[in-house]
Amino acid sequence: MSPRRSNPQTRPALVDIAARLLADEGPQALSARRIAAEAGSSTMAVYTNFGGMSGLVREMVYEGFARLQDYFSHVIQTADPVADMTLYGRAYRHNALTNPHLYAVMFGGASLAGFSLGAEDRQHGRYTLSTVVECAARCVAAGRFQADDAELVAHQLWTAIHGLVTLELGEYLIDPCNADRIFEAQLISLMVGVGDTLEAATRSVQSSRKRLRKEIEGVRPARDLARHA
Repeated sequence: MSPRRSNPQTRPALVDIAARLLADEGPQALSARRIAAEAGSSTMAVYTNFGGMSGLVREMVYEGFARLQDYFSHVIQTADPVADMTLYGRAYRHNALTNPHLYAVMFGGASLAGFSLGAEDRQHGRYTLSTVVECAARCVAAGRFQADDAELVAHQLWTAIHGLVTLELGEYLIDPCNADRIFEAQLISLMVGVGDTLEAATRSVQSSRKRLRKEIEGVRPARDLARHA
């Protein structure tokens, strides 16, 4: 008898449900029985797809970064690398606001009900940063960034935007200094901080804002398309 094959749509559904339960109700809701009940399936689905709850918790991290990479992949490389760079920042924020339940798990912001993640799992998502490093190198080559360490620049931008997004998700940023206002100012300041001029940085940030809807917001990531096919 051949091994039982799982439904390809069940796997991402279980990941979403588990992450939402964790975000909404805390780690006490994270059980195979509860997740399966929410999905309308049996507990066996958790074991068939992930080998158990530990595998499901790990997959939440992997899925979160996969969705981020999906958005990054829609950023079109243009003659303005700084505009491309700020669009990556917008994509990062958009992914977090679209998938807040997964975002908390990706970076250890949610208790995992006793299920631990190893160092390898914690560092898994670093492959998404390589795209930003490559863009930073283009900015340096174009003479827009003075810093010559593209990897350090990418980390600086990542940590700054991550901090803003975390505060935004926690609803700490309110009028008159709301998240939108701070984010736009932050993008300009970050670009100037690594060597761009205020005038050029402002133009690039404005350009990326116009591109956001077409390249990021208006495109459903490939994993989403597969899940709803």
